[in-house]
Amino acid sequence: MSALSLAVRDSNTMLRRNLLHARRYPSLTLNLLLTPIMLLLLFVYIFGDVMSAGIGGGGADRADYIAYLVPGLVLMTIGSTTIGTAVSVSNDMTEGIIARFRTMAIHRGSVLVGHVVGSVLQCIAGVVLVGAVAVAIGFRSTDATLLEWLAAFGLLVLFATAFTWIAVGMGLISPNAEAASNNALPMILLPLLSSAFIPVDTMPGWFRPIAEYQPFTPAIETLRGLLLGTGIGHNGWLAVAWCVGLTVLGYRWSTSKFNDDPK
Repeated sequence: MSALSLAVRDSNTMLRRNLLHARRYPSLTLNLLLTPIMLLLLFVYIFGDVMSAGIGGGGADRADYIAYLVPGLVLMTIGSTTIGTAVSVSNDMTEGIIARFRTMAIHRGSVLVGHVVGSVLQCIAGVVLVGAVAVAIGFRSTDATLLEWLAAFGLLVLFATAFTWIAVGMGLISPNAEAASNNALPMILLPLLSSAFIPVDTMPGWFRPIAEYQPFTPAIETLRGLLLGTGIGHNGWLAVAWCVGLTVLGYRWSTSKFNDDPK
């Protein structure tokens, strides 16, 4: 059997292991998914009328704000789900299972690949759940073509992959699960400092560059453009650049830490 075949086989085994863990202990994933769902319901039904006055020149209604809000909450779902990945990786490192894997005749990188692929699948499942809630409360994307839907799905997968690799690195450097959860908090905080809830041009002038060029805002604006027909401009290539850059950074950081870690 070739080295590639062994790597694929072992990665598939590790993927099944992580999916079984997620199925047996669903509370962590569900708790992380509740954050974007509760924010969606809170901002639509409590703050919807007030917040909608801040978009569309003040002439928007609640339905317009739902359409504006959903792309940001979808990406926030990905960010919050990857926190569970950091916790899971940290648990593996501290509970000794990684040390056991190191003594076995398995492909070394398959342990991390299993975490990453499993996390991306959980992210997509979470996006589907949040999307279903959004549709139930009135979100519609009637103008998007099949190609635009495929591009939106590709962006979500790329975004999930990028932040999952970063979360894996955070889990590897954390001494315990609690520290991993705290280290990964920027995954939830960054969407709050983006265009997810209000347009960037309504923010204070000194803060706009921070909100505009951080990873979430370009991805949110690109997703809005694909699903709602708004202008994408430079956000498309900027979102892809962020995703590719974070994927490369997270991969190199995680593999380096994993290979060097004595535990």
